[in-house]
Amino acid sequence: MSKCVYCGMRKGKRSCPALSGLICSQCCGEHRMIRIACHTDCVYLEENSEYQEKRIGDRFGQERKEFYRGLFESGGEKAAALFNLIEVVTFSHFHGRRDGQDGEVIAAIQALRRSLSPLHVPSGPSQVFAEQLKKEYEAFAKGQPAQGAQQMVDQQLAADVLDRALIFVTAFSGQTLQARRFLTGLIGYIRVHHPEIAEHLTGQSQEGGRIVLPSEFPALPSQAPKHIHTGPHQHHH
Repeated sequence: MSKCVYCGMRKGKRSCPALSGLICSQCCGEHRMIRIACHTDCVYLEENSEYQEKRIGDRFGQERKEFYRGLFESGGEKAAALFNLIEVVTFSHFHGRRDGQDGEVIAAIQALRRSLSPLHVPSGPSQVFAEQLKKEYEAFAKGQPAQGAQQMVDQQLAADVLDRALIFVTAFSGQTLQARRFLTGLIGYIRVHHPEIAEHLTGQSQEGGRIVLPSEFPALPSQAPKHIHTGPHQHHH
């Protein structure tokens, strides 16, 4: 019999695209998206998707807390606010899409990081999400001082946050471009632990306006938001 490609003990009954072999139902159910970088087209991901979102979202929340602790220590509230922007824009763009992949998020962060480099780095055509993230970042950056040494510090800080974000997203994703583990974790985390924010952002993305950030998401890595801040400005693309 064909043994499970993951545990090597039980009989492999399910085809696992990520591991290129047969996997037993127990290992598939226990390790999918957690220790296996599942492909987005795997039929078993469609089963119990809400359960998977909660499961991966809980794991994401734990690792996210540690990541934010590092951001606060290195760059304070500005650093946390920038990654918060990435989370919110990502949720707004991908929450209703089953075909979204972590590779799209990674490529968008890389493109934004290149745009902050003093050297011109040629790249291919921008993806839709990369363009959206850049527009939201530019609107976010308008609140920063526009001249002098302070601007240089802010840009250096942004570059550092984006470098850290790339490491975090790639590590959580599992380093497979077809994976969806980061998106599942982020979307599940916000839907389960911050349902009022999920509802707010879902409504905004349907209206098509510029995203308005919840002012207290997150106030601290372990602190839940108390309300949604609607912000002073909006514009439509």
